[in-house]
Amino acid sequence: MGMLPRWLFFPLTTLVACLALGPVKSRAMETPAGSGQPSQTHVIEGLGKGAVQLDGAWEFHLGDNPAWASPTLDDSQWARITAGQPWGEQGYYAYTGFAWYRYHLSVNPVPGAPKDVALLIPKIDDCYEVYWNGILVGKNGKLPPDPTWYTSQPPQTYGLGQVQSGVLAIRAWKAPLASNDAGSLGGFDAMPVLGGPDAIAAHKAQIDFKWLRSHQFDFGLNSLYALVALLSLLGWFRDRKQWLLLCMAGYTLMQPVALLIGNMRIQWPFSITVGLLQPVLMIRDISLWFLLLLLLKLEDSPRLMRVVKVWVWCFVVAFTLDGLVTMAWGSVSSLQLQVADAILTCIFTPLETLPIVLVIVALFQRKRLESARWVVAICGFTTEMISAVRNASAQFVRYTHWTLSEQLNSPLFFLNGNPILPRTLGNTLLLVAVVYAVYQYLTENRRQQAALEQEFKNARELQQVLIPETLPTVPGFTVTSAYRPAQQVGGDFFQIISLEGGTTLVILGDVSGKGLKAAMAVSLIVGAVRALADDYPAPAQLLTQLNRRLHGRLQEAFATCLILQLRPDGACVLASAGHPAPYLNDREIELPGALPLGVSTNTTYLQSEFKVCAGDHFALYTDGLLEARSRTGELYGFERIEGLFSVRTNAAEATEAAVNFGQDDDITVLTLTRLSGGEEPVAVDLSRRLRD
Repeated sequence: MGMLPRWLFFPLTTLVACLALGPVKSRAMETPAGSGQPSQTHVIEGLGKGAVQLDGAWEFHLGDNPAWASPTLDDSQWARITAGQPWGEQGYYAYTGFAWYRYHLSVNPVPGAPKDVALLIPKIDDCYEVYWNGILVGKNGKLPPDPTWYTSQPPQTYGLGQVQSGVLAIRAWKAPLASNDAGSLGGFDAMPVLGGPDAIAAHKAQIDFKWLRSHQFDFGLNSLYALVALLSLLGWFRDRKQWLLLCMAGYTLMQPVALLIGNMRIQWPFSITVGLLQPVLMIRDISLWFLLLLLLKLEDSPRLMRVVKVWVWCFVVAFTLDGLVTMAWGSVSSLQLQVADAILTCIFTPLETLPIVLVIVALFQRKRLESARWVVAICGFTTEMISAVRNASAQFVRYTHWTLSEQLNSPLFFLNGNPILPRTLGNTLLLVAVVYAVYQYLTENRRQQAALEQEFKNARELQQVLIPETLPTVPGFTVTSAYRPAQQVGGDFFQIISLEGGTTLVILGDVSGKGLKAAMAVSLIVGAVRALADDYPAPAQLLTQLNRRLHGRLQEAFATCLILQLRPDGACVLASAGHPAPYLNDREIELPGALPLGVSTNTTYLQSEFKVCAGDHFALYTDGLLEARSRTGELYGFERIEGLFSVRTNAAEATEAAVNFGQDDDITVLTLTRLSGGEEPVAVDLSRRLRD
C-alpha cells in the first residue's frame, strides 16, 4: 500500500489517536490520600472593611456525594490543592465530572467591621453550588442530570451572613472536554475572595473595570467593523448588483456579532451561545472567501466557481453538524459526542484553507490587479490562516501537547493595557485594507458609472432627435403621440415625413430588446428611412428596401415596422413588417403576415389600400402596450386594447392606462383623426404630460 498524502496524515493520525485513547469522561477517579492530619483551619484575623483571598490548601475530592457539604464531615483523608489553579494543572489532568472543594474558616473581625460577610468567586469551570456550613447559599448554572453552564462567566458574589467559623464547600462539575480543550481545565480559575459586602462589591467593580479596560481596543475595532458593515449594506441596497459590498457587509457585520455573543460576559447557556455563534462564524468565513474571490477577479471562471460552491457546501454541512453536536454537549454520551466532534473537525478544518487556494489560483493566472486588491487578499489570507492554524493546532491538544495554539492566543504586545493578539493585529490590518480597497473600488465604479451615464445622456439626446417632441402636422388629420421608454433609452421609433404633393408617411416601429443597444439600432433605422423615403414612397417598397439594408447589421436583433401613407383626399396605403395591426375606429385592420425587418433578405412585403372619411380614427401602437403586465402576471391583451381604442382615446390616455397596469417594455402610441373639410390640422406630442 502506498504512503498517505501529507495533507491526510495529521487528521487521520489524530483521529486514530483520539479513538484509540478514548475521551476522558466523568468518573470518580481515585483521589490521592491526605496526610491523615486533622483538616486545616484557615484563620482570618482582623477582617475589616477590606477583602482577603482564600489562599492556602483546600481539601479536594473527586466524585459526588451531597453529604460532603456537611461541616462535620471528616475530610482529613482528602487531597489538598490550591484554588489558584484548575485541578487539571494539579494532578487531575483531563478529568471531567463532579468534584468537591472544602475550606475550613475561622474569622475574627475587627471591631466595627460589617457583621455580614460576602464571597466573590471569579470563575469555576463549568458550573457549581456554594454551601456554607451545609446550607446552599448560591449556585451558578445547573448541575447534572440536566446540566446548564455558561460560556462567558463573570465574577459572582454570594452572601454568607454573619460568619465566624465554619466550612465553605464548593460542589463543582466540569463538562466533557471538546476536541480542542486542553486537559488542564476544571474547577477554580482564580482564588475566591472573602470580605464585607461593600468590600466585595468594590473588588468586583475593580475586576470588571480591568476587564473593560483590557477589551477597549476590541470594542473600538469592532465598532469600526459595525460602521463599515452598515455603510456596505446601505451601498448594496442602493445597487443590488454590487455583490462585493454584500460580502464585505457579511464579513464585517459578523465580527462584532461574534464579539457580542461570545465575549461580552452575557450569561447565555452554552448550548444557546454555540447555537448562535456557529452560524455567525460560518457566515463570517464564507463572506470573507467570496470577498477574496471578487477582489481577485476570479468569479468569471465557471470551473472555479463550481469548485468553490461545492467546497462551501461541504463546509456548511460539516460546520453545522459540528455545531449541533456541540449544542448537545453534556446531555448524551460524551464518548459518542467526542467521536462525532473529532470526525467533523477533521472534515471542516482543512476546508478553512480555501483562501490559500484562491490566492494560488490568482497567482497562477497572473491576475493584474490593483495594489489595494492584493493588499486585501494578503491580509484576508493571513487573518484566515491565523484562525485556521490556531483552530487546527488546538485539535486533540490533550494528545499532541502542541503549544502552537497557545502561542497564537498569547499577546504580541500590550497597548494601554489591551493585549494585542496575532488575530487582533490581523483583523485590524484587514479592516484598513478592506476599507481602502472598497474605497478604490467605489471610486472606480463611480467613474465608470459617470461615463455610462454620459453615454445614456448622448443616446437620449440622439433619440430626442429621432423621436421629435414637436410633431409636424399632417394635412387633413389631427395627430397625437406619446412615448414612454421602459429604461432611460428605448427601442421604439416613429417618424412623420412629408412628401411632395401633400402626401405624408407615418412610420412606427420597435427594435427587439431594450436599452442602449436598441437605441443605437433605432438611429440606424431612422437614418435609413429618411434616406429612402423620397425614392420609395410606397410603403411596401420602402419596407423591402429597409429590410435589404438592415439585414446583418442589427447584431442578431430585428425590428417590426408599420408604414402608413396618407394622402390629402383620404386615400391610405398601409404595409407591415411583423408589427401589430393598427385600429381604425373600433376594429383592427386586417393585414397579411410578414417577417420583421433584418431577418431575411428575400422577404417581400404587401400593402393594403383603403380610404377614410371625416371623423375616422387611427390608432397605431407598439407591442409594449399589448404586453403590459400586472403584478399577478396578467397581460394587458387585445380585449383591453380594443376597448381602449373603441372610445377614441388619445395617445397619452392609452399609454397611461398601460403604464398604470404595469409597464414591461417601451410603449409608443400614435393616433390620427380625419378632419372635415376646412378644419386646420393639429399635431400634439403628449409625452411630456406623461412625465409630469
